[in-house]
Amino acid sequence: MAESRVAAPADSGRRRGLTAYVLMAPAVIVLGLFFVIPFYSLVAASLYDPGGSDKAGWDVTYHFANYWEAIKLYKGQLLRSLLYGGAATLICLVLGYVLAYAIAFKSGRWKSLLLVLVIVPFFTSFLVRTLSWQLILADDGWVVDALQFVHILGQDDKLLATDFAVIMGLAYNFLPFMVLPLFASIDKIDPRLIEASSDLYSNPITGFFKVTWPLSLPGVVSGTLLTFIPATGDYINAELLGNTETTVIGKVIQLQATNANHPHIAAALSMILMFLIVAMVLVYVRRVGTEELL
Repeated sequence: MAESRVAAPADSGRRRGLTAYVLMAPAVIVLGLFFVIPFYSLVAASLYDPGGSDKAGWDVTYHFANYWEAIKLYKGQLLRSLLYGGAATLICLVLGYVLAYAIAFKSGRWKSLLLVLVIVPFFTSFLVRTLSWQLILADDGWVVDALQFVHILGQDDKLLATDFAVIMGLAYNFLPFMVLPLFASIDKIDPRLIEASSDLYSNPITGFFKVTWPLSLPGVVSGTLLTFIPATGDYINAELLGNTETTVIGKVIQLQATNANHPHIAAALSMILMFLIVAMVLVYVRRVGTEELL
């Protein structure tokens, strides 16, 4: 009798363990098919020997010179992409924090409506939203006319096809990715903590940086990552709102990937961009002290 009572829990534990593996299997299969295998293909393509013959095909010979060649040829576009992504992320952080704070603490019964309005742009095409900025920043548009009227812009100055237009397009398109994580983090802050800082004779600025800002850091980190990573790799905004001097690394990768002779360059650039972003993310998360987010 005692042996049967002991064996039953053991069998039950094994069944629960088997059930967990069965439930995990679909996710593991999908991850392997759509991440691991493509990632291996990307790494292999970046190490192809460009001197391989058409008959034999390109062989993976760990040709790391592809990486050096890619950096030497396109370091300007790579740096430009990081700068555009960083500038757009900073703009989104400033605008998004103010908006998320207002929705969380000041909107009252309008909170749900305002959150819906934040995500409404997602109901339209990314391409259409970007094209709309061509009308907003057009040389004969009302924005340029107004800035020229107040002498902020000269009569020959323009906004479209400039670095400014590309960054504004990125900031607009990726702003919801910043607002939503910030709101989720700020909305959980207990207002009594902010009131307590006032009771302890701190002014609003000191109270914000001592109470609100530290408590909202998880949202800040999540929002900046969700904004910076896709903004750095995006090339639609640079293509539609920029010019030949605003070409970013995403466009270079697209062009090289469709060039029959240069897929190894496209793959190498993709790997370099990924390595840079991962390294920057790790340093950033450690610096702000939120390693648990990883």
